[in-house]
Amino acid sequence: MKAEDVRQHVTTPLTSPAFAPMVPRFTDREYLNVVYRTDPDALRAVVPEPLRIDEPLVRFEVMKMGDVSGYGPYTEAGQAIPVSFEGERGEYLHAMYLDNFPATASGREVAAYPKVIGSPRLHVDAGALVGTLDHGTLRVATATMGYKHHELDRREAEAQITVPTFMLKTVPGYDGSPRVQELVRTRITDVTVKGAWTGPARLQLFQHVLAPLADLPVLEVVSASHLLTDLTLAGVEPVHDYLGHDHRKGATS
Repeated sequence: MKAEDVRQHVTTPLTSPAFAPMVPRFTDREYLNVVYRTDPDALRAVVPEPLRIDEPLVRFEVMKMGDVSGYGPYTEAGQAIPVSFEGERGEYLHAMYLDNFPATASGREVAAYPKVIGSPRLHVDAGALVGTLDHGTLRVATATMGYKHHELDRREAEAQITVPTFMLKTVPGYDGSPRVQELVRTRITDVTVKGAWTGPARLQLFQHVLAPLADLPVLEVVSASHLLTDLTLAGVEPVHDYLGHDHRKGATS
């Protein structure tokens, strides 16, 4: 294979790439969101500067992907933290666990989603919408919400999931030090909200050294929502470089 042909490939293995080179479209993406209040000191310990925390809140989410071009159906769970950056409000993606390797690989390599393999599930059980996350054979999170108790305004539902999203992109060099270390920004686009509901909810987090969701403990459940959507994920753009590179000039500041 010639060098110019090698440069056309964006992932490995070279002849059987880990994920499709495309922008996926999500159809029937179903959310269970539980927003809760947590310990502010614990939150400050995990949110990187220059992001700022206003209220000590966390959004635990479980997302069941009905169909995704390039990946097929899968389920994902994680934690997002409300933050602000230079006056713009958004969310910092703290951790994401999913049961689909191509989606995990592309999320980390193409963008900066903090994705690792886990076993999340979203289902209805005896009048409750139930979201769970297991790591190996152990349960690390259980969320329950009254199933479709109250309609939620669809504009409010769209606003919940289309705020700017911030992530930390770190790529190690061969000597173990960071080769790339950036704060990046993206957001959800082309959204159609097909259904939206709210209701009472509860959330339990269980201690696990490799899935430390419980390091941000649940002190009070603030709100919950159940959404059904179609959407697309936009590309990412760097907004802060921890290594001091000036992307606009291609030089080091």
